[in-house]
Amino acid sequence: MNTTAVTRSGPIGGRRTARGSLTRGAARAGLTARGVIYLLVGVLALQIAFGDGGKQADRSGALDELSGKPFGAVLLWALGVGLVGMALWRLSEALFGSVGQDGRSVKKRLAALARCVFYTFVAYSVLSFAAGSGGASSSDKQSRDVTAEALDLPAGQWLVGAAGAAIVVAGGWIGARAVLRRYRRELKLGEMSRSVRRLVDTTSVAGGVARGLVFVAAGAFAIRAAVEYEPDKAKGMDDTLRSFADTPAGPWLLVCVATGLVLFGVFSFAMARWRKV
Repeated sequence: MNTTAVTRSGPIGGRRTARGSLTRGAARAGLTARGVIYLLVGVLALQIAFGDGGKQADRSGALDELSGKPFGAVLLWALGVGLVGMALWRLSEALFGSVGQDGRSVKKRLAALARCVFYTFVAYSVLSFAAGSGGASSSDKQSRDVTAEALDLPAGQWLVGAAGAAIVVAGGWIGARAVLRRYRRELKLGEMSRSVRRLVDTTSVAGGVARGLVFVAAGAFAIRAAVEYEPDKAKGMDDTLRSFADTPAGPWLLVCVATGLVLFGVFSFAMARWRKV
């Protein structure tokens, strides 16, 4: 008697199938929500580059933008639910492992747990905003407040400096991973046409490099805040993006980075469609 076949078709196999379906649904919802946020942030950053700096190019600005659209409240709730899905998907990876040869390694599980915590916070802020609780303060204010509190702790300068360095390293890793096209291991490439693969390659590389550059710049500002012991030197997403326009390249560097963030949003939609879960 084939006990393996019985097990797979029995209650245990049924639970695994159900869990897999729920995980796939949560991952797709979460990646789609992430794509919407990056797409909106990129568009807002483009507006700043071309002289319209009235809105924040960060998550709070994206939520404000959505809230002003027809059925804005519905869109905000859908976005929040999608981010809850992202947090649950990452929690599932932390508990049960992810796809890939090293998907069950301690390193992968800890990374998934960290992402779960992050997206839980993001989902809470979005749902609070949708409920009218004003849960989405600007990224710049959050960065300054958190930096000020951290600097007041024992060895606060070292903590802030170390956090900034970690963000710089993370940004470099994000950019390098994009250039090396490491994402291909995570996608069902066989289900894509050649033209779609080229499009996904373009959005992955350009989007990942832009996203990594934003991380590197934000981390550098945190290190500067630690060295100079000035919380106001720390910058959130909006101020970090605006700083690109102050470089010798002028607003055109911001245009390139903002376009990259838009493309990363598009790449997130591709991930939602073809990601192995």
